[in-house]
Amino acid sequence: MSTTYDTLVDILAGIHDAPSEHLTPGATLNDLDVDSLTLVELALRVERNLGVHIDDADLHGGLTLAGTAELIDRARTGETAVSAS
Repeated sequence: MSTTYDTLVDILAGIHDAPSEHLTPGATLNDLDVDSLTLVELALRVERNLGVHIDDADLHGGLTLAGTAELIDRARTGETAVSAS
């Protein structure tokens, strides 16, 4: 997986109490029981740690961790966010 993915998992592990074995590329934010406040915190930490603004509205429960990393990578390159899974 990408460095972005690894950083995302580190961020999520730091702000959410999901067991590390559940933090897999195919796990969705819903699978991890991530609530709306955690999504906002995730967006803030991504911006702080990776220097990329992700609107928390672009983060949704059906998004996988791999899809979230792809969303971040697209934002880094200035691509428009399209539905990542």
